[in-house]
Amino acid sequence: MSDYAVFAHPDFDPNEYANAILAGEPYPPQPGKAKPAAKSAGLAPASEDVSVAISKLTFSLDDVEKQIKNVVTTHHEDLLVRAAGVSDLEGSLGSVRTGLNDLDGSLEKLRIKIRVPYQSLQKHVSKLERLQQASDILRRTARFVILARRLELQLAEMSKADAGEADSSTAGKAGANSKADVGASATRVDTPLESEDEKERAIAKAALTIAELTSLLNAGETDGASTNDDHGAVSGENISLSSVKAVAAHLAFIDAARAKITSDMEAMIFTGLATLNQSMLASSLQTAHNLRVLPDLVQNLVSDLSEAVEGRIRSAFDLTRISKDIMTKESASLGQGLLYKSRVRTEPTSVTAPQWTAALWGSLESLIEEMADCCIKVYTLEKVLRVKRDPVTDVVFLDEAMKVLENKPSTTFWASLGRSLEKNARDAAKNSSFLQQTLSTGYPRLLRLFHSFFTKIAVHTDTVYTQNQQSPETVLVLRALSNFESLYLSRSSNKLNEAVGQAFSGGARSPPGMSEGVNIARAVANELDSAKFDPLLVQSVARYAASSLELMLTRTDNLIARERTATSLIGPIATPQQVLNGSVATCIYHCWSRLDKLREEYPESVVSILQPVLTKLHDTFDRIVDPLLSAIRRELGAIIAKLHRMDFSDKADPMAAMGGGPSPYMKDLIEKLTFVKNEILDLYNVPEVSRQWVLSIVRFVIKTFVLHASIAKPLGENGKLQLTTDMTELEFGLSAFMSEKTQSKRGADWDAVGGDYRALRGMRQLLFLDNAALASPKHTAGLPPLIVLHHILVRSPITLPHALHGWAEAEYVRWVEEHSEEEAWTLVDGDVTHWEKITEAEGGDLGAAAEYVQLARAVLANAQQKNTA
Repeated sequence: MSDYAVFAHPDFDPNEYANAILAGEPYPPQPGKAKPAAKSAGLAPASEDVSVAISKLTFSLDDVEKQIKNVVTTHHEDLLVRAAGVSDLEGSLGSVRTGLNDLDGSLEKLRIKIRVPYQSLQKHVSKLERLQQASDILRRTARFVILARRLELQLAEMSKADAGEADSSTAGKAGANSKADVGASATRVDTPLESEDEKERAIAKAALTIAELTSLLNAGETDGASTNDDHGAVSGENISLSSVKAVAAHLAFIDAARAKITSDMEAMIFTGLATLNQSMLASSLQTAHNLRVLPDLVQNLVSDLSEAVEGRIRSAFDLTRISKDIMTKESASLGQGLLYKSRVRTEPTSVTAPQWTAALWGSLESLIEEMADCCIKVYTLEKVLRVKRDPVTDVVFLDEAMKVLENKPSTTFWASLGRSLEKNARDAAKNSSFLQQTLSTGYPRLLRLFHSFFTKIAVHTDTVYTQNQQSPETVLVLRALSNFESLYLSRSSNKLNEAVGQAFSGGARSPPGMSEGVNIARAVANELDSAKFDPLLVQSVARYAASSLELMLTRTDNLIARERTATSLIGPIATPQQVLNGSVATCIYHCWSRLDKLREEYPESVVSILQPVLTKLHDTFDRIVDPLLSAIRRELGAIIAKLHRMDFSDKADPMAAMGGGPSPYMKDLIEKLTFVKNEILDLYNVPEVSRQWVLSIVRFVIKTFVLHASIAKPLGENGKLQLTTDMTELEFGLSAFMSEKTQSKRGADWDAVGGDYRALRGMRQLLFLDNAALASPKHTAGLPPLIVLHHILVRSPITLPHALHGWAEAEYVRWVEEHSEEEAWTLVDGDVTHWEKITEAEGGDLGAAAEYVQLARAVLANAQQKNTA
């Protein structure tokens, strides 16, 4: 097949092949080669003769013919079958051709029935659409012309109202100067208001007319866009009213009217915001709504007010501007020729610092005024937007404005104010040490300015800033000043820490005392008082004060002496450790007492911050004092317990009982009380508390002495006299112990001692009562039932409870102090019952103690009955 490839090529051309043979060129020709370099399959060589080529072609034709015959011979049966199939296919194709002819006839009939009427209908529909467009254009044109004429009348009314307002104001001035009658002047005063109302109504109507005119002009474009979307290019070209000559003649007038109404509307809005005239503001916003520009107008107003505040804040913290203002004032006061013109400074000198400070505070005061004005305007605008509704559609203006705004106008304003204030304050403090120092030192003054800002806007807004409630907006603004607040709090903390450090600078050799405690408390109170006006600042100062007091507690804990000598009462003078603890406790107490009084001056939020550390201060004071008081009671109780070493029976020398004076233990007790008062308690300069200590010690001494005296056995008449003498000495000693240095020596305050003193006085009478009177409540008034029971057992042969249990007298007295009266009565009752059983078991005489058993039972019954009642 390669010999016949050139003839099987789809682009084979016999003429070109013959020409190539005659020219001796290869076929097909190869680009870039003039002559073939060698023979190639299927290509005639250039040097071949024509006769040779013809002979080859002849041979090839014969060969192809033979091949065809061989193929036909080999496949003749298949060829016959295919030939028969071709005959059948011709019949099928004939039937298909007939069907196609029928289909063409049907299509022609359908074209006549459908397409031709459709094309005719399409032409009529196009004519109808054009008629409708023409009718719509004529209708809109007629409406446009009517509205344009109406707009002319409305503008004439506006001009008339302006002229009337000007004439009425001139007439009002003339009437005021001439002092005309009251009725006429009243009429002249009312006329401008009426003219103003008429003007506002006229502007609103004109704005509505312009909005309708604009919608008519834009209706063609809107309808055209929707028609094109619905029908494509079939609807044809839509004609805008601006291309109509009757309409185009009014376009310039409408544009001028729109500009005039817009300018009047903006002037009304600015006037309404400046005067906070909500009626005028509502009328102007209605005009903006009629002009379909309300959302954009509100957005621009809020943006302008926010930008005005930002610019004023930036100017207030601009030290370059402050420097120029100061230089301008100096040049004006000294004269142009006398002033040396220096470069503009951004930091004051030591000489000009007061002027710069005054200028800075004056600038901040002006800033607060302008911030308040802008804030009130924003809230007034939002209030009108919230209340005002469109009379036609009943749409709330605020909802309409929120289509463009991200947040409410007030929220946007507060966010912009806080962000700008924080940024400018931070940058100004970073770039100027003078401004940083001035505003951080005078932070309370700066805060008071913002308080005045909150007070001014509170009437017109819903913001609240009180001790109990702070609005989020106010907190947002104050957070912008956190940089200055941190510096102020740092200085406040340094002052408090310095006061604590100065108080403890002497260490253990010169411990802090009353004056140091008062100084620390005064420093804390001063810092709190400086921040008292602000609920948030005073809480922050209270936290720093609590930290400083914690530092004081740490320093105090290191100074407190806890050795045995701190509670030793050997005497004759106080130990150095006791002196140290007394001074430290005095410092702590005076600091705590003064700070504890602050709870009456400050709210609960501040007190709750200080309360934990105040509790710790008081607990520290108690930890110093309580061990010492316990040691005093223990020492005095041990001395009183020596009473039982004395012999109070009748065997004692009666002359000693009559005139020998107090017992040795009583002398030791009085000396110890004197030592405690003069050497120990005087170390604590805490009059209010030390008075309570003295009373508690007196009650303890009396109660302990009465208990010990009631169980002194055996007790004879001489012993009773001696006990009476000891009681008298004890009363004198306690009276001296309770008396103060500034008090007269006569008369101690025994009423404060209460029942214990009455028990001491009643003990004297008890010693000399008859047995029968011991069970009488009248004769034993003021005495505890336990003391009477003890005395009955002392007179009787019955064993005392402590002897029955094998206790020492001091142990028994301690047990009585630690248990209730009912338990002590039960112990005595058990003692009597036990004695009766033992005596009966041993065969003893119960009659010898029968009287005393009966007395004891009676006293117990009276005590239990009284306790139950």
